[in-house]
Amino acid sequence: MSENKTLKAFFKNVSKVIVGKQDPIFFATVTLLARGHLLIEDAPGLGKTMLARSMAKSLSVSYKRLQCTPDLMPSDITGVSIFNDQTRKFEFRPGPLFTNLLLVDEINRATPRAQSALLEAMAEAQVSVDGKSYKLRKPFMVIATQNPIENHGTYPLPEAQLDRFFMRISMGYPTLPEEAEMMSQQCSSHPINDLKSVLTPEQLTDLQDQVAQIHIDSDVMAYIAAITQKTREHESLAWGASPRASLAMMRAAQAAALIKDEPYVDPSLVKLIAKPVLSHRIVVKPQLQVEQSTEYIISSILDSVPVPVANADKVAWNQN
Repeated sequence: MSENKTLKAFFKNVSKVIVGKQDPIFFATVTLLARGHLLIEDAPGLGKTMLARSMAKSLSVSYKRLQCTPDLMPSDITGVSIFNDQTRKFEFRPGPLFTNLLLVDEINRATPRAQSALLEAMAEAQVSVDGKSYKLRKPFMVIATQNPIENHGTYPLPEAQLDRFFMRISMGYPTLPEEAEMMSQQCSSHPINDLKSVLTPEQLTDLQDQVAQIHIDSDVMAYIAAITQKTREHESLAWGASPRASLAMMRAAQAAALIKDEPYVDPSLVKLIAKPVLSHRIVVKPQLQVEQSTEYIISSILDSVPVPVANADKVAWNQN
């Protein structure tokens, strides 16, 4: 497949900083184009912050980082109204949410109350303070991180709130050649210092609008619905994916098609985006969590659901 030239330049730019991580960059871009929010679960030091910063610099948009702690208050996220003695009026001072790209580091260290304030803003694209609503900037994207290993002093995100994230991915450790290349790049200075913008906010908005125009056949939509339905019937799952997951898979597949410069959604693109869209939206039964992962179950579902295949002038259901 070819690639959209504008987005190819974006990938190349981000890859100057994030060495050898094509899949995370691809899925982060899919999330960005679909106007979604991204959850990255991984150990410290694997490039989560650098991914967010390099995306922001490549887009020439504002960027802020919010470090979550147990004493973080909702007003620390949304902003607060402060009384001005000179004007004798309350003035709103916006919080870190008022940016284009927000990195929320260790979201599971924030209390449920703070998490709720953040996720509400993500869903509504606005915040309410003292009875007044304030629109967030456009484009707006949250990249939240959490460490899956360290659980002491954390507040795990409930399933209903996890469902608000468009995708969940991991960065993964670099290979030996990738780590050597990374050290060589940063020997004298960090490559992010020299990173230039390759995509304007206006161009991004135009690309986001194009995503919804990518054709998706009714049989491919039925294929997506069948995958989601299987998660609700699977014997190993205590919790299946919601209809929001079907909508996310559809939009993610359209965004992937745009990146690949395809005029329509091929079922192979649905398979490509299925795991990062579904993995955080399903729950394995407690007694089976040691034996089976969500990724393994999603793979088995993808293997079992018939794939629509173009045949002459019509689409027929064939077993993959």
